Amino acid sequence: MNNFWKLIRDILTYRWLVTGNIVCNILVALFTVVSIPMIIPFFEILFDQVQLVSEKPELRASVDSMILWGKYHYSQMIVRHNKQSALLMVCAALVIVFLLKNIFRYLSLAFLVPVRNGLIKELRQKLFEKVLVLPMSFYSGEQKGDLIARFSTDVQEIENSILNVLEALIKSPLVIAGCIGFMLYVNPALTVFVFVLIVFTALIIGGISRTLKRTSLLAQNKLGNIISMVEETIGGLKIVKGFGAERFFSNHFSDQNNNYKQLLNRIMWRRDLSSPLSEFLGIVVVSILLWYGSNQVFNGEIDPGTFFAFLFAFFNVIEPAKSFSKAYYNVQKGMAALDRVELILGEPLRIEEHPNPKRVFTVNDNIQFENVWFSYSSDQNAVLADINLIIPVGKTIALVGASGAGKTTIADLMNRFYDVERGKILVDRTDIREIKLTDLRALYAIVSQEPVVFNDSVYNNIVFGMDGFDQKDVEAAARAANAHQFIMNLENGYQSNVGDRGMRLSGGQRQRITLARAILKNAPVLILDEATSALDSESEKEVQSALRKIVKGRTVVVIAHRLSTIQNADLIYVLKDGRIIETGKHTDLLKRGGEYKKFVELQVF
Repeated sequence: MNNFWKLIRDILTYRWLVTGNIVCNILVALFTVVSIPMIIPFFEILFDQVQLVSEKPELRASVDSMILWGKYHYSQMIVRHNKQSALLMVCAALVIVFLLKNIFRYLSLAFLVPVRNGLIKELRQKLFEKVLVLPMSFYSGEQKGDLIARFSTDVQEIENSILNVLEALIKSPLVIAGCIGFMLYVNPALTVFVFVLIVFTALIIGGISRTLKRTSLLAQNKLGNIISMVEETIGGLKIVKGFGAERFFSNHFSDQNNNYKQLLNRIMWRRDLSSPLSEFLGIVVVSILLWYGSNQVFNGEIDPGTFFAFLFAFFNVIEPAKSFSKAYYNVQKGMAALDRVELILGEPLRIEEHPNPKRVFTVNDNIQFENVWFSYSSDQNAVLADINLIIPVGKTIALVGASGAGKTTIADLMNRFYDVERGKILVDRTDIREIKLTDLRALYAIVSQEPVVFNDSVYNNIVFGMDGFDQKDVEAAARAANAHQFIMNLENGYQSNVGDRGMRLSGGQRQRITLARAILKNAPVLILDEATSALDSESEKEVQSALRKIVKGRTVVVIAHRLSTIQNADLIYVLKDGRIIETGKHTDLLKRGGEYKKFVELQVF
C-alpha cells in the first residue's frame, strides 16, 4: 500500500481543492445527521404522542440542550397553529435540509474533478519523462507494447479504480461516523448490537476482496502482452503476410486474448459480488435490528418515533458503507495498475549525472578509449574487451568487422547510452562520466543503421527540435544529403507528412532525411553507423561526394561494411569478437594480409 499512500500525498499538492472537498463533505455529513431527528416529530404527530414543552430552555452548546430547544419551538408551533401546519413546516424543513445536503454533495464532487484530472496528467507526464531518461539497457528487457499499456490502460485504471472513489473514501466515513454518533446518543446498547453485525459483514466482504489485487496485476500484465503483440504484428506485417503466417499469429493472439478474458471474468465476478452481497447482508442486519428494536419498543425501553429515527440513521449508514466497500474493491483493483506504473517511475537511473558535471562544448584534441570492457548483462560474455583506441580531431576513423564484433557498441558508449564496466572514455583527457550528459551528447551527430523518422513533416524531422535554423539551412542540409530533389517532388514539399515510421517514404529516402538531420546539427563529431547502406549506388556516390566536403575539419567515426565507405579513412580499426586485432590505413592493412584483407576480398568478390 506504499504506492497508494504516495498517491494520496500527491493529492495534498491540491490542498485548497481538497480542503474545499473535505469541508463540503463535512457539511454533507452534518445535514445527513441533522435530517435524522427531524423525522421524530413526524411520527410523534402520526402516533399522537407529542409531548409539549411549555418553558423556553436556555440554548447551550450541547446535544440535549439543542434538542430541547427544538422541541420547545416545535411545541409552540403546534399551540399557535395546529398539527397539520406544524407537520407542513417539518416537511419544508426536511426539503431545505436535503437541498443543502445535495448542493454540498455536488460541490464536493466538483472540487475533486481538477484534482483527479490533474493527478492523471502529472502521472502521465512523470511516466513519459522517466521513459526519456531511462538508460537503453532498460529497454532491452522490456516490451514496447507493455510500456504503452502503462501509459494508457494502467493510468486509466488508476483514474477509474482509485481516483474516482476518492469522494467515497472521504465522504462515507464522515457520514457513517455522524450517523453512528447519533445512534450512540439515542441508544448505546442497540448501537453496539448493530456495530457487531456490521463488523461481521465487513469481514466477509474483506475476505472476498483479498485476492483481487493479485488477480488484477495478472490481468494488467496480460493486457500489456496483448498490446505488445499487436504492436509487433503491425510493425512486421509485411513479413507476416510474406510468410503466410496470418493463421499462426491469429491463433497465438486468440490464446492470449482468451486468457485475458478469463482473468477479467474472475475479477468482474468478484468485484460485482460486493454490491449484492453487501445489500443482502444489510437486509439481514436490518431484519435482526427490526426484531431486536421492536422488542425494546414493546418493553417501553425506547419510543416508537425515536426507534424509527434510529432505523433512519442506520439506513443512512448502509449506503455509504456500500460505497465504502465498493471503493475498497476498486482500490484493490487499481493498486495493481498503480504498482505497474510505479515500477517504471521507481526504476533506477543507471546512467547517473555527475554531482558537479563539467561543461564541454567541443573536442579540441581527441576522444580516447582506455582499456574499456563492456557487456550488456552480467551473465553474458564481454561485448568489448580491453579496447584501446584514439579518435583524433579532424580525422576520419573507420570501425570494421563482422556483425556482432562491437562496432555500434563503441558508438553507444561514446554517447553514454551505456556506461563502461572497466576502463574509461576520455574527451580531451576528461572522463565522459564527469561531463554534463546533454553537453556530451551535443558533441555527436548520429546517423544510425536503422533510419528513425517520426510521424511529422519532413521539415520537422530534419530540424528535430533544434533551434536557430530557417528554411534555407534545412534545404542546404537536404541538398548535402541528396534529399532535396525527392522532397520537392512530394505533395507538400518540406511540409509533407512522412507517415508512421516514415512509411510513406522509401528506405533510402528515410536514410537521407536522417543524414540531413545530422548534417544540420553540425556537431563536432559525426557518427555514421552504416549511414549509406540504404542508398542505391548512384545516390551513395552523390552522398559520399557531399560528405567528403562536409567532413573536412570534422571528426568522423564511420561504422561500415562497404569498402567504398572506409577506404579513404585516416585510420581503420578492425574488430573481431569484441577486440581490436588490426589498426592502420587501408593500403597498409592490405599489405599485412590479415583479417582486413579477407574482409576486402569478400567485398570485391
